[in-house]
Amino acid sequence: MRVVVDRDRCEGNALCVKYAPEVFELDDDDYAVVTVDPVPAEFEAHAEKAIAECPRAALSRRD
Repeated sequence: MRVVVDRDRCEGNALCVKYAPEVFELDDDDYAVVTVDPVPAEFEAHAEKAIAECPRAALSRRD
């Protein structure tokens, strides 16, 4: 799976980093960035949780 960040929606709440630190980090402007592409199978559940919990729906899954 791949994860895409919509920078127009991201507010830098960092919930994605909280739920999937292996997959996300914040850049210097406090926007989420994906650090692994594609997401390794062992981290997919964490990435799915981050997608579901993003308060601005800035994350989406691409297969």
